[in-house]
Amino acid sequence: MSTFSGLGTALSSLIAQRQALEVSGQNVANANTVGYTRQRATMVSQPTAVVASMFSTSSGVGNGTRVTGVARLGDTFLDAQVRVTTSSSGYLSARASAYDTLENSVGEPAKTGLATQLSTMWSSWQDLANTPDKDSARSVVLESSTAVVDRLASLYTSAQTQWEQGRTSTVETVAQANTVAANVADLNKEILNIQNAGGNANELMDQRDLLVTQLSEMVGGVASTRDNGQIDVLLGGNSLVSGTTVHTLQVSGATTFLQANAGTSVSVVWADRPTVPVGLSGGTVAGQLSVLAPPDATGTGGILTEAAARYDTLATTIANQVNALHTTGQTIAGAAGTAFFTFAAGQPAALGLTLAVTDKADIAVATPTGGALDGSIGKAIGALGSSTSGPDAVWSASVVELGSRAASATARYTVAEAARTNASTQQLSQASVDTDEETVNMLAYQRAYEGAARVMTAIDEMLDTLINRTGVVGR
Repeated sequence: MSTFSGLGTALSSLIAQRQALEVSGQNVANANTVGYTRQRATMVSQPTAVVASMFSTSSGVGNGTRVTGVARLGDTFLDAQVRVTTSSSGYLSARASAYDTLENSVGEPAKTGLATQLSTMWSSWQDLANTPDKDSARSVVLESSTAVVDRLASLYTSAQTQWEQGRTSTVETVAQANTVAANVADLNKEILNIQNAGGNANELMDQRDLLVTQLSEMVGGVASTRDNGQIDVLLGGNSLVSGTTVHTLQVSGATTFLQANAGTSVSVVWADRPTVPVGLSGGTVAGQLSVLAPPDATGTGGILTEAAARYDTLATTIANQVNALHTTGQTIAGAAGTAFFTFAAGQPAALGLTLAVTDKADIAVATPTGGALDGSIGKAIGALGSSTSGPDAVWSASVVELGSRAASATARYTVAEAARTNASTQQLSQASVDTDEETVNMLAYQRAYEGAARVMTAIDEMLDTLINRTGVVGR
């Protein structure tokens, strides 16, 4: 072993400590970069070389150190946990948000809510029953009834608008997911090329992991890592991203609220196989699809279509019960009563409900045998407000059911979001940069670098004595 090998040993340390110091510097520079995973230089010692030479000797302590790579200090289990909880949170967030918007549009309890307007309408019938000869009382009946009709139409229109906005949002989210998936595929290609060339693609891997988490939030994507380091993203067992290939998504099915109410679903399908639905089990899009779903016989269908069905039921109940009584009465002029409410053809009940009686003189509140000033029919109509099977009871049950489901959706989302936050915190504690730790590491690398430099200086002085002063020492 030549004395010059000591220089090589010290030099290897200089190079390794400098590389490690650069890695710590990269960590500190990205301490606030979203998605960045801290890195660490991996060092190994160089073994002693066996040299078959008569005049060579071995020190037996090795030939220094070298950096074999730069490791990402993430945790694949924590990464997977974040994606799973993010997918669940995205799904429940979409549903909780839809319920919140729907509750705000219903606006119960409030002075301007439908319950108050129904109460006002029943009171106006009672007032008319007490003073059937007052035109002002008849006008109030028409006005309060029109207010109920308008409020029902407003509620239905609000649900329809929310549905249309939800579908538009679904289309936008799917388009965004396609873009993110394409970016993941591009990064797969770049990372593989860099690794095959012997380079370091850690920063690109960070970007890719961040995008995969976004896909989990949007469409519930599940990541699977290949042996070559590329990541596949699966939806329902089928590939959204397969290496460098992307299978894009598109929205299909109902395009209008009326179609959804008639039983046509909104679905996400594969663009190259439009008849095959994508098996979405989580993510924002899956939550939005559940909101946009058609109603079903059990009342557990789409949030908005079920709300519309309740509005239709209430409109039908009001019309049928009021008409059933009004048609048995007679006007103050002695004419037989007609249907008070009617429905516009070709429209949903809540949207098509209208007043068939527009002239206050045609309001029939008297019984045929009660005389012109009798108000028995009006009193019976007014009593519908307190009936256990009347419109108010139907509406109250609907509001209570909506409130209960909204509270449940919010509670579930709160739990899911807490789980996601906890998983994210654990991931960050493992992968994020601790500047205090990096400072300590940099000091260690600095001291090791200085020590290696001192070794080189000592060996240099020894070699100077050996080369330049041999034979003259002691003269």
